Amino acid sequence: MLNSRVKPSHYDLTFKPNVKTFEFDGKVVIDVKILEETDTITLHSLKLIIQESLLRFPDKKEIYPKETKFNEDDETVSLHFPSPISPGTAQLEMQFIGELNDKLKGFYRSKYFVDGDERYAFVTQFAPTDGRRCFPSWDEPALKATFDITLIVPKNLTALSNMPVISEFEESNGLKVLKFDRTPVMSTYLVAMVIGEFDYVEQKSDDGVLCRVYTPLGKKEHGMFALDAAVRVLPYYKNYFGIGYPLKKLDLIAIADFALGAMENWGLITFTETRILVDPLNTSLSIKQMVAMIVAHEISHQWFGNLVTMEWWTHLWLNEGFATFMQFLATDFLYPEYQIWSQFVSGMYAAALQLDSLKNSHPIEVPVKNSSEIDEIFDAISYNKGASIIRMLHAFIGDTDFRKGMKLYLTRHKYGNTETSDLWKALSEGSNKPVTEMMSNWVEKIGFPLVSVVKTVENDGKRTLTLKQERFIADGSKSDDQVTWMIPLNISTASNETATSVIFDKETIEITLENVSQSDWIKINPGTVGFYRTQYLPEMLNDFENHKVIENKILSPLDRLGLLDDLFALVNAGKVKTVDYLKFLMQYTNETEYVVWRTISSNISKLRTLLSHTDYKPLFDKFCQKLFAGILSTLKWEASPSDNHSDTLLRPLIITQLIEAGCQETISEAKSRFDNQSVPIPADLRQAVYKGVLFNADSMSLQKIIELYRKTSSQEEKERIYFSLGVLDDSSVIHEALDFVMSSDVRSAESARAVGAIAGSGNGREITWNYFKKNIKIFQERFGEGTYIMPRMIQNLTENFASSDKMNEIEEFFKVHKFSGIDRTIQQSLETIKLNEAWLGRDSKEIKAYLENLI
Repeated sequence: MLNSRVKPSHYDLTFKPNVKTFEFDGKVVIDVKILEETDTITLHSLKLIIQESLLRFPDKKEIYPKETKFNEDDETVSLHFPSPISPGTAQLEMQFIGELNDKLKGFYRSKYFVDGDERYAFVTQFAPTDGRRCFPSWDEPALKATFDITLIVPKNLTALSNMPVISEFEESNGLKVLKFDRTPVMSTYLVAMVIGEFDYVEQKSDDGVLCRVYTPLGKKEHGMFALDAAVRVLPYYKNYFGIGYPLKKLDLIAIADFALGAMENWGLITFTETRILVDPLNTSLSIKQMVAMIVAHEISHQWFGNLVTMEWWTHLWLNEGFATFMQFLATDFLYPEYQIWSQFVSGMYAAALQLDSLKNSHPIEVPVKNSSEIDEIFDAISYNKGASIIRMLHAFIGDTDFRKGMKLYLTRHKYGNTETSDLWKALSEGSNKPVTEMMSNWVEKIGFPLVSVVKTVENDGKRTLTLKQERFIADGSKSDDQVTWMIPLNISTASNETATSVIFDKETIEITLENVSQSDWIKINPGTVGFYRTQYLPEMLNDFENHKVIENKILSPLDRLGLLDDLFALVNAGKVKTVDYLKFLMQYTNETEYVVWRTISSNISKLRTLLSHTDYKPLFDKFCQKLFAGILSTLKWEASPSDNHSDTLLRPLIITQLIEAGCQETISEAKSRFDNQSVPIPADLRQAVYKGVLFNADSMSLQKIIELYRKTSSQEEKERIYFSLGVLDDSSVIHEALDFVMSSDVRSAESARAVGAIAGSGNGREITWNYFKKNIKIFQERFGEGTYIMPRMIQNLTENFASSDKMNEIEEFFKVHKFSGIDRTIQQSLETIKLNEAWLGRDSKEIKAYLENLI
C-alpha cells in the first residue's frame, strides 16, 4: 500500500488511442493534497512511458522532479523533487504513452470481425490493480477521487465511459473529441472506457434511469433480454435498499475478448458476450438464466462495491459475497419460475463447501499484501461462501431486519470505504441480534463445521439428540485449531417442519424433540440453509429409507439434495464407504427435480474421474447408464408443451451423463441428430449432441466440429463446442484438439477454458498435462501475466490425478516454472490429488466387488 503523505482528490484524464500502432497518448492532471512535508511523490504506474511530469501550485508556480524512478516489483513510479514540498494543495501533471495490449487487462485491444474483416475495439479492465497500466494513479480502493475523462477517437467509432457525454466536436483530421461528465467520488478500479463499433437498444427504468445495452453490429435484438432485466432490477434495488441508483445513465456492453464474466464499472458494465447476449433462436435456457443472474449481480455492485467500497482487498467479499447473494434474491423476484434459490444450493453453496473443506482453503477475510495475491481470492470462498453465509444470516434475522440493516449500512457509508465490522454493526442495529458475535468466526476462520449426531435416546414419545460440532476437513482429519461456530441450527421431523431452532455455540449440545418416536425420521438443516455438513447415525439414515421420504418426495428437493451431498462429502473424507453412498443413491431413481439430479451428476462425475484411474471404470459406466436411463425415458429427447423450467434444464444434463457413461443408444441418437439437421438441434441440446459426436471421435469427426466453430459468429456456440472436447479419448485426436484451441483461431480466454475441458477425460488428463509442460513458454506468454485465467486452468490441468508420483512431479514443475498468483491454487490441487489417492486406496476393491455383483 502507498504511504499516506499525498492523496488525490480529482483526476482530469485525456486519452488518444492510435488504432494502427496499438499505443495511446495520455495526459493526467491530478488534484492532490500534500498532508506532510515530503520531497517525493510515489504513485502506481506499470508499463507506462512517462514523458513529462510537473507539480503546479495554486500560485501557478511549477516545479519539476529531479529524478523519476520506477519500481516494477511494487508497480510504482516515484518523483523525487529538488526540495521538500510543504503541506497544501497542488496539481500533479503527467504525460505518458501506453500500450493497447493483448493481455485482457489495463487498456487493451479486443479483436472482432465484420463480414470477415478483422477489426479492434479498445476496452479497459482495471480491477483489481490494472488501472496503473493505463494512467499513473493512487490505484487502491480507499483512495477515492472524482474523474473527468476526455477521449480523442476516430469519428466513426462509438466512445463510452462511466458518465454521459457533455460535449463533442470533430477535428479536421478525422478525429472527434468527447468530454464526459464528472464522476462521483469512486475508486480507480471502477474507471472505464470502451471505443469501437456497436449497436444498442435503450429503455428508461421506472425510476428514470436511461439504460442501454450495446451489442456487436447487427445483433442489437440480442440485447433485449438483458435490457429488460436491467430496467426491472434497478427499481427493485432502489426499493430494497432505500437508495436509488446515483448516476444519470447505465450502459451494459458486450465485449468480444474478455477475461471475466463481467465487470461492474460504475455506469459502464462490461460483459463477455455469452453473459449478456440472448439470441431468441439460439440461446439455451441455461445461458438465458445466467444472463439474468449476471446482470443482477453487476447492477447490485453499483451499490455494493461502487457506492460503498471495501477498504482494501482483504474485504473483497463485501463486494462479491453480497453481489452474489443479491443476484439470487433479485433473480428470484424477477423470474420466480427459475426456482433459483434451489439452484444456488446445488451450485454455489455446494462448490463453496467443497473448496472450504481443504486444508489449503482460506478465510473469507484473507490478508492481502500485494497485487499478485489478489487474483487468487476471486474464488468460491469470496463469492460462494460469502453469499452462503449471508443467506444463512438473512434467514436468521429475517428479511425485514436485513433490509433495515442494509439501508443503514449503505446510507452511513455511501461514497466511502468499509470493513466487515461496519456491516455487522449495521445489521446488529437493524435486527437487535448478536450479528457481530455470531458471524466473526464464519469470516475470520478457515473452514466450516461438521454437525454430527453422537447419540439419540427415545423416552415417552420424545427424542433427545446429542450433537457435536468440529471443523470438517476433506481428508477426515482433526483440526489443530479448535474453533466453535455460532450455528443457527434448525431441525425438522415427520410431524413438525420447525421442531426446533437454536444457536449451537458449544462443542456439544443436547436437544429434545417432542412427538418423535424411535423410528421417526429427523432432518437437520432443513432447506440446506446453514453452512455446514451433517453426519447422521446409520440408523437415522435408515429411517429416511424406511419411511420412503426420498422416494415419495416427502422431503423437499433442497433436503433431498442436501442429504446426498453431505453423504458424498463424508465418503470423500473416509467417514462413510463409497458403496454405502451408491446404495443410498438408489432411493433417487424416480427423482424428477433438476437441482437434485444436478447434485447427483456432480457427484457421479467426480466418481467417474476418480475411477478412470482403475481397470473397472466400464463397470461404473454401466451403473451410470442404469441410473440415468429411467429419467430420460420419461423426459425423452423432444421437448414437451408441458415442460417446466426444471425439465428444460434437466434434459441436457441427463443426456450428457449418458453420453459420458458411453451409452451407445444415446450417442447414436446424438450423432444422428447432428448428421441430419433438416430439423435444427434445439439450443438446449446442442452441447450434449456435440459431446455425442466427439465421444471417442476420430480426426474426421473432430474436424467437423472445428469447422462448425470456425463458421459460427456466436460466442455461445463456440463455448458449447470447446466445452464438449472433454470426451475425446484418442491420443492423436486429443493432440489435434489441443493444437487447435491454442491456435490464433481461438481467443485467449476461450483457449484456457478449452484446455481445461480437454483435461477432463482419463486420457486427456495425462496428454494435456504433458502438452502444457512441453509448451510452457507459449502458455506463460499467453496467460502468465497475472490474470484470473491461469489459476483456473492450472487447477483443471492438475487436480484430477491420483498418485503421489504425479503430485511430486507437479510440485517440482511449479517450483521451477513460476507463475504469478497461483501458489494457493497449486497447494489446493496437490491436496486434492492426495485425497484422490487415499480415496482409491481405501475403497477401490469394495467398489469393484459391488459393481461386479450389481451389473
